[in-house]
Amino acid sequence: MTCETPRITTVIFFLLAFAASLFAQDPVGTPPPIIIEDDEVINVDSRLVVVPVSVTDGNGEPVKGLGAESFTVLENQRRQDIVEVSNAEKVPLEIALLFDISGSTDPMFKFEQETAARFLQEVMRPEDRATIFTIGEIPIMLQSRNVAFRSIETIRGLQPTKQYTAFFDTVSAAATYLRINADAKSRKVVVAITDGEDTNSRGIKKGFAEVYAKIGNQINSITTKEYRELLVKKRNEIRKREQNRTLKSLQDGDVVFYSINPAGGSLTLNKISKFGQSNMDRFASETGGTAFLPKFLPINLRSNYENNSNIRQNTDTLKQIFSKLRNELQAQYLVQYYSNNEFPANKYVNVKTNVNLNLPQGITVRSRKGYFVKKQ
Repeated sequence: MTCETPRITTVIFFLLAFAASLFAQDPVGTPPPIIIEDDEVINVDSRLVVVPVSVTDGNGEPVKGLGAESFTVLENQRRQDIVEVSNAEKVPLEIALLFDISGSTDPMFKFEQETAARFLQEVMRPEDRATIFTIGEIPIMLQSRNVAFRSIETIRGLQPTKQYTAFFDTVSAAATYLRINADAKSRKVVVAITDGEDTNSRGIKKGFAEVYAKIGNQINSITTKEYRELLVKKRNEIRKREQNRTLKSLQDGDVVFYSINPAGGSLTLNKISKFGQSNMDRFASETGGTAFLPKFLPINLRSNYENNSNIRQNTDTLKQIFSKLRNELQAQYLVQYYSNNEFPANKYVNVKTNVNLNLPQGITVRSRKGYFVKKQ
């Protein structure tokens, strides 16, 4: 006992001395980490917001050389202090190319392949990476992040099918993949070559099945007209819900959405085609991208002469679109700031970005319109 007591006393003395030295360096001590629940306010000190912005002139050419002083960012109408602006020349590009292999895009398939391959060859630098997905019955990633020539090989190896299309699921899968695997400060872009129609995403299939079962039980109590109207209403609600879910995936990944619709002028034929394009219009508008809608000419006419002529014109149209897309990507800036607002997790926050300079008329500024507050 007498031998152990001094030893214990010595240990306690050193522990107390060590604790005293810590508090001498930090008079208030180190507080425990704050655990934030879904309905609690997010600590603004750690909430970095990245706003992709593209600035092009009246000819569609990129406006380069802009810095932090060139931009103003308003978050819910409150001005934010920009901490960094990175331009396309200094920031690597992470592009996910989504190729629709369903029968709905079959007539222009080969031309889309070759033009997309040339686009990647022109736009990608050694530090850039491309990921290739197919939009078919289910989302399939044919190639994870890789260099240009490997991506071109993958694109040229694609074959069209007659499958259903899981458009929403594929866009969400691509956005999630970029969010997890691409560098946080890279320029993350989805380019979808598709008509935007969805017949096979999980939310669509499940929702439609539930609606058919529920409304089917009412078939004896409502008229045929009421049944059809109710069915259309419920199906549109499901499509809208899936559209919102997919948009959130894009926003959560800081991903800019671009699309090229091979259906062209056929959109006037039915409501489903119009809704497909409206999906892509909304995704592009909300994230700062563009939904291109070319007016392709028919290439399945009886006259070979007319078909060949239309093929040449369609090819030129595709080249022009990819040229515009290349310019927009070269005109991209990443505007970054720490929000000085406090919001609960998952709240959607409006963001408006302006260019302060007295630039010539015809300048186009595209930027994301908002984001969902992420849980810390």
